[in-house]
Amino acid sequence: MAASAEDYSTSSSSIFTLNSSRPPDDTVFYSIFPDSSLTPTASAASLQTLHLEILHHISPLTAPYIWQHQPFTLSLTPSPLPHLSGHLRFGDNLEDEWFVVYLLFEISKKFPNLSIRVHDSDGEFLLIESAFHLPKWLNPDTSTNRVFIRRGLLHIVPQSQFPSTPSLEDSLRYLISCDNSSVSRAPDAVQLHLSKKISEYPERAYKNVHKVRVRVPVSVAWVLRHEPSFVSLAVEGFYDRDIDSMKHAARMERFLEKGKGEEMVEVVVRMSRAMYAQLVQQKFQAPACYSMPERGNVGRYVEAELGMKIACGLEMIYQLRKKQGEEGKGSTWEAFRESLEKSGYFEGLLPGSKEYKRLMENAEEYYRNSSLHGRASEMLNTPVKRIDEILALPHSADDFKNQELPPSDDDSWLYGGEDELNAVLQERQKEMEFYDLKQKKSHKSKEQQDEGTSGKDLNECDLGDIAKSMQAFVKTISSHEGAEVPEDRNMNDVDFDVDQFMIDMESVMRHRSSKDNGSDLDLEEGSSSDMDFDDDEYDSENSEDAKEGDDAFMSSYSDALNKELKDTTLNNTFVHAHGQSSTKNDEGTSGVNEDMDELNPVDVDINLVKNFLDSFSSQEGMPGPASNLLGLMGLRLPEDAGKGK
Repeated sequence: MAASAEDYSTSSSSIFTLNSSRPPDDTVFYSIFPDSSLTPTASAASLQTLHLEILHHISPLTAPYIWQHQPFTLSLTPSPLPHLSGHLRFGDNLEDEWFVVYLLFEISKKFPNLSIRVHDSDGEFLLIESAFHLPKWLNPDTSTNRVFIRRGLLHIVPQSQFPSTPSLEDSLRYLISCDNSSVSRAPDAVQLHLSKKISEYPERAYKNVHKVRVRVPVSVAWVLRHEPSFVSLAVEGFYDRDIDSMKHAARMERFLEKGKGEEMVEVVVRMSRAMYAQLVQQKFQAPACYSMPERGNVGRYVEAELGMKIACGLEMIYQLRKKQGEEGKGSTWEAFRESLEKSGYFEGLLPGSKEYKRLMENAEEYYRNSSLHGRASEMLNTPVKRIDEILALPHSADDFKNQELPPSDDDSWLYGGEDELNAVLQERQKEMEFYDLKQKKSHKSKEQQDEGTSGKDLNECDLGDIAKSMQAFVKTISSHEGAEVPEDRNMNDVDFDVDQFMIDMESVMRHRSSKDNGSDLDLEEGSSSDMDFDDDEYDSENSEDAKEGDDAFMSSYSDALNKELKDTTLNNTFVHAHGQSSTKNDEGTSGVNEDMDELNPVDVDINLVKNFLDSFSSQEGMPGPASNLLGLMGLRLPEDAGKGK
């Protein structure tokens, strides 16, 4: 998440401000807020003391390391609160960024009364790194002013404390107030993931430094002996070269004053692996003034070629910085010029026109007289002045003779990084699979709660329980009025008038009875429903006659029903009782239907279970009538119970 530029540079409301809506790419930003910065008595002196203590603490850690573009630095920043801040361009070397994170965690352990922010042009990359372990509410839109490093741990200001985006001051005060509690600490999974990542440092950072033997001019060797980190300037000048800078390399005026007569010496240069790759994997023709050995001696030629690239890169960056320093047209000038264009300063004039040149000259004069030029000139001239100081000291090739140099480090990593890449990808894959599994478990648990299940083990599910539970369900909580609704169900949304419903049903039934039978009987006087018969109307005298009449009626009814359904496919839509045949029943009760096939008996329980499985399968894992009804009976089926039947 891109923080406001006012955190890192002097704010200004004019068009000459250097602020940008987006920080530069491949740059990490960090800010260190001491607890005292929230007090009105905060002083610059105490901030300066803290600055020196921090640099003294981390210097043993940073000394063996070679940074890609620039070293870890801190500066005093007065707004929005007095604090220390800095930024570091890591370029193609991501190890720089994570080494910075490691240093910030170490600083927070040593100085417990600090709250530290760190982010890059992608945003809160610490959260991105541990994205699979974050709370659901946390995202790029809700993480502003919430993520801090404190006392060696990652802290996230909770949403419950500040539902909307908190101010920086509010977050800092909250972190101080809950120092002795764990309410603001990031989840353990996040802490564990970051701890695992950071625990590889500083060893991983040191492992990233590659040592190689090279042959360079004496002047280059002398500069690198005093300032080993200047190799990063040399690689930057070589890798980012253009036509203009290559003209300086063709002349080599600063580092090859004697031309081919300049003595060459062997030295060991330390650089990052990214720098080494940038040098080795680019072809570059040596300038005519540069002495190179014969190609026959492969080892010697490789050392000389690599040294030539370093020397040319150092020459190009030296001349470029020197010119920019003299003109005061560094990166700050480019930002200043772009701000003029966006504000309409040039009024749409064509570049190169007379009026455009006049306006440009006015802008350049203003820039030189402003503090911007002073800061840029000082920054750009620093390596130039330092190189001039070093080369002014007495030196010769004798300073590098009779030295035992270690061999170059093995560079097989440059060509065999596939295994390491695959290992990282597999680790990410496992992390994603674990996250998906956790999400599925959470979803299943939620479904189980929604369906009111009893938590029964899926492996113990017995399909026979469905039939038994349904029978118990019908017997215990149903009647002639229908299945009873559980008492704990919410019926507020149901509006059902039972009396009116019965009146309407009776009206319909009277109409159908009158139409079909030509009878004017009122249902209230003589109902056709079996449920209206009263057992008291039958005495022992005619009970046997009634039984015989019922048997005759059922036999006749069964024969008529079989005859009606004989030519349909209804018989094939049910699962029949085991051992029953679809052939003619020899025990027919009616002489009229002796040669008629009867419908085979149906196994009610099997059909019940089968229909449940079909319905459950059609839900495709989503809530539905089958799962809801099973839940009421205290049963739960596996998600694949309805598949593969």
